[in-house]
Amino acid sequence: MSVLMVNSPPLPDDWPFEARRACGEIKLIDSSNLPGLTGRWHICSNSAIPDLTAATSLDGIFGRGGLIHAGNYILRPYRRGGLFRHFNKRMYLTANRFRDEYTVHASLWASGYPTVEPLGFAFRRHLWGVEGMYITRWADSQPWPKIWGETDSSNQIMQIARLIKSLTEWGLWAPDMNATNFIRVADGTMLALDWDRAKWIQKVTLMKMPTHEQKTYLAEKYWTRLKRSMDKLNAPQELIESMQQKLMENQ
Repeated sequence: MSVLMVNSPPLPDDWPFEARRACGEIKLIDSSNLPGLTGRWHICSNSAIPDLTAATSLDGIFGRGGLIHAGNYILRPYRRGGLFRHFNKRMYLTANRFRDEYTVHASLWASGYPTVEPLGFAFRRHLWGVEGMYITRWADSQPWPKIWGETDSSNQIMQIARLIKSLTEWGLWAPDMNATNFIRVADGTMLALDWDRAKWIQKVTLMKMPTHEQKTYLAEKYWTRLKRSMDKLNAPQELIESMQQKLMENQ
């Protein structure tokens, strides 16, 4: 099977996941309305997106912008974080940030990495810039923080550690990889979400380093980010310690 991974470094020799068929070419679809949002949007997608107007917001979802569920699709609004959000919550100069996320996500999907299927993004003009929505396939699932007390927590930890270690092996840094971005689907598989601002560090000049140092560096960064998230969500201390032990072993 031919696997197209645009703008990504080669996969590690011991990559643990079976490759999928690569996403199709992304194309600009005629402008359309999006659910609950006024104005016309330009949809860029690798498949034919049906009418998305019949949709509902998902309650109780973690994150700044919430999610919109439309049949077999999920739409995630782009929202700014940090101090800048107080001045500008949703506007970006161009659609490049949305396109960059799709490029990384499509590479992960083609590699077989456990994640939801990327379908594209949408954007529309707003004042001096654009605002955006990211589009993925719907996955009936539960966020990891909502199932912390279940009996298979050790299996959840093992799978999440594998997901993160695979990213460190490939050299990908995803800054939003916190506890809420892991979900469990019906068959018990844990998936990772949200590739906004993710970058392969080999392509970042200031972060170039020997491979062994790169892996340790990324593992420590991922753990710092994940622990901060787990602490904020009041994760059980035993779970935090188990997660740290599993994630940092062999580093």
